[in-house]
Amino acid sequence: MKKGDENDPKGLISEAYKIEGITAGECRSIFLDWALGVPVERDTQDVIKDVLSVYEKGAPKHPMTATLREGLKTLASPRRRGGWRGRPRSSNEIN
Repeated sequence: MKKGDENDPKGLISEAYKIEGITAGECRSIFLDWALGVPVERDTQDVIKDVLSVYEKGAPKHPMTATLREGLKTLASPRRRGGWRGRPRSSNEIN
């Protein structure tokens, strides 16, 4: 994958794989920046799978590979966030 392609337009993932001694925390930070740049009309999981297909075999133990794999798991099971919905907070609010 080269800088500027459809799956890594800024070349962030590509560059992360080139950084000697990059940490998992740095990879997560890069991943977040990259993920925010994925166009809304694209399925982020599909894009992650495409990126993994390029790098995973050559760098299975790289922290970015682990981060991308974790991204697949995290995005596969979204969690509900926010406060209350549809139920009263106390018995005083029922009426």
